[in-house]
Amino acid sequence: MVDAVVIIPTYNEVENIERIIKNVFSLQRDFHILVVDDNSPDQTAKKVKALQEHYPNMLFLIEREGKLGLGTAYITGFKWALERSYEYIFEMDADFSHNPNDLIRLYNACAKGSAQIAIGSRYVTGVNVVNWPMSRVLLSWGASKYVRFITGMDIHDTTAGFICYKREVLEKINLNKIRFMGYAFQIEMKFKAYLLKFKITEVPVIFTDRTKGASKMSKGIISEAVFGVIKMKFKSLFNRYEI
Repeated sequence: MVDAVVIIPTYNEVENIERIIKNVFSLQRDFHILVVDDNSPDQTAKKVKALQEHYPNMLFLIEREGKLGLGTAYITGFKWALERSYEYIFEMDADFSHNPNDLIRLYNACAKGSAQIAIGSRYVTGVNVVNWPMSRVLLSWGASKYVRFITGMDIHDTTAGFICYKREVLEKINLNKIRFMGYAFQIEMKFKAYLLKFKITEVPVIFTDRTKGASKMSKGIISEAVFGVIKMKFKSLFNRYEI
C-alpha cells in the first residue's frame, strides 16, 4: 500500500510535467502523484491525461476552471488526499526547482525521524540556491528572515514550498480558514503548525531555478506576504487568529 502522495500544482507546465512525473515514479520508494491543474492554456492537463494511461492508479488529476492561486490548489489537493489513506502528503513544484530525489529524504524525516513536518530548506545551512540572480536571492532570503523575526518561528526557510506533512497535521489545521492564496500560503501553513506545536524539521536541499517555463512570482504575491504576516501575527497575539 502506497502511503505517500505528491501534490503538484500546475499552470502552463507542459514543458516540465512529463519529466517530473517520470522522475518521481522512478524513485526507489513508491509515491503517488496528484496534479492540480488550473486550466493551463498550454494543455498541461492533456499531457497528464495521456500519462495516466501508463501509470494507472498512481497518477491522478484534478482540473480546475481557472487560475485560482497556489494556496487553493494545495488546499484542494490536501482535502483530496485526506479523503484517502495517505499518511504523508507532499508539496512540490513542477519545474525541477525541487529535486525529486529529495522526496525520500523528506519522507524519512517524518516516517523514520521525529518530524511531523519536514521542510526542504534552502537556508538552514547557508544559501543553497542555483541560477537565481543575486537580487532574487536577497529578496527570498530576506523575506524568510523577516517572517522569522515577525512570527517568532524557529524556521530558516519560512517561504519554502517543498514540504512533507504527516496526515495528522493537515487533519488538525482548519483548511477552510486559510486566508492567503499566493506564496504567503506557505508562511501561513507553517505558522499554524507552529502555533499547534507540531514538530517541524528543516532538511537542507539545493534549490535550482527553472530552466523551462515562466516564473509565477509577482509584486502582488510579495505584497501579500509582507503585510499579511504582520496581520497574521497581530491577530495571534490577541487570540483572534483561527487555526
